[in-house]
Amino acid sequence: MKRNIKAGDEVVVIAGNHRGNRGKVIQVQPKEGRILVEGINKRKHHERKTQDNPEGAIVERENPIHISNVMLASRHGEKAGKKNK
Repeated sequence: MKRNIKAGDEVVVIAGNHRGNRGKVIQVQPKEGRILVEGINKRKHHERKTQDNPEGAIVERENPIHISNVMLASRHGEKAGKKNK
């Protein structure tokens, strides 16, 4: 199945807890069928102590979501326009 979503595209989440939110695609993982969207599906990760981060930390990062749960923002606008007519 062909995927038209690329890194840098603006997408709208159409299913799940973040339904209706918009974000920019950070990364596409085609083998897994998942994408990373900026500001969507954030989870807390515990970072280990390193020389760069001597105290360690709890950091929020985006987790991937399935590509079927998003739609290009340009297409989403077209569909909304058809509903109103």
